[in-house]
Amino acid sequence: MNKIGTLVLATLLVLSAPTLAEKPSASAVGSNLPENVRGLLKQEMVAVLGASKNILEALVQGQDDIVASNAKAIHDSFILKQAMTDADRQALMSVVSDAFVEKDRGFHGLAGSLSQAAKDGDREQQFMLFQQMTEACMECHAAHATDRFPQMQK
Repeated sequence: MNKIGTLVLATLLVLSAPTLAEKPSASAVGSNLPENVRGLLKQEMVAVLGASKNILEALVQGQDDIVASNAKAIHDSFILKQAMTDADRQALMSVVSDAFVEKDRGFHGLAGSLSQAAKDGDREQQFMLFQQMTEACMECHAAHATDRFPQMQK
């Protein structure tokens, strides 16, 4: 299977994953958060998912400008950071691990790099970075969203 086919298949698997929880586990970040913070996290994930769908469509159509703008939106999509009170931030940080924070920073960094690759017109780099972003989503969901994606558990 070529790079584009692999990328499309992996992305479709992530984007079509069921969202109903079976049972929370200790590694499930969302179910351990206060409801308002959990809502902000969901809002950010929905925004990332929408932008990712736009990126996939734009990648296969060679629309670098759309890839760049959506990747930048993901890079800048710190809804949690923008809308959280100090108490919310403390609640979040008491639940998430250093590994979660590191994965989140890495994911947003990849999105920034993807935006730049799209601005540069480097399609090969765009595909590679988007694949890495998809893998980062899957790894994070398997490690930290086991209540929402139980089939992704390691």
